[in-house]
Amino acid sequence: MQPMPITLNGQHVRLEPLALSHLSGLQDAVKDGELWRLWYTLIPHPDLMAAEIERRIGLQAQGLMLPFAVIDIQRQQVAGMTTYMNIDSANRRVEIGATWYRQSVQRTPLNTEAKRLLLCHAFEDLGCIAVEFRTHVLNQQSRRAIERLGAKLDGVLRQHQINRHPLAQEALRDTCVYSIIHSEWQNVKLHLDFQINDRKFVQTHAMHTV
Repeated sequence: MQPMPITLNGQHVRLEPLALSHLSGLQDAVKDGELWRLWYTLIPHPDLMAAEIERRIGLQAQGLMLPFAVIDIQRQQVAGMTTYMNIDSANRRVEIGATWYRQSVQRTPLNTEAKRLLLCHAFEDLGCIAVEFRTHVLNQQSRRAIERLGAKLDGVLRQHQINRHPLAQEALRDTCVYSIIHSEWQNVKLHLDFQINDRKFVQTHAMHTV
């Protein structure tokens, strides 16, 4: 198992292999909500975005990461980044992480569908037996989003990392580790498809009843 660059297409979102051509779109996306100011996560400042793209592409060349630019199909704009990381080919495991989205698309079907595309590719094409998600114990928005996918909490790694954030200096991070295993995938897929389609129904129904 070794993830290779690929474009994954959905109804709301397209995941493209990350490239420097996404730079201006990502700089614009990170300004939507000034995401670099969040102390509990590390999202690059617009001036540091080119270096972050090059860092991720460098890790991809080493087989350690497969980064994507997340494209909002409806608005035809870059919405953020997401990544296969901590690739463990021998044990057919991968983590989906280092993900962020512009504020205006958060809590929309875009994230659900992006995760569905990544999970489907991991389980059905790459043959993964487990997919992990990790987040800061205090990042309640991220934890709720992961739990809505159907992932289960494996545990908390206490004082797992030292986050050197410009606003928080050295902040100790407790990391929540979640996972979905292969035997759970079919039910999770049905659950995600229901979430995506149910949101479409609700949005369409609301438009027709205004």
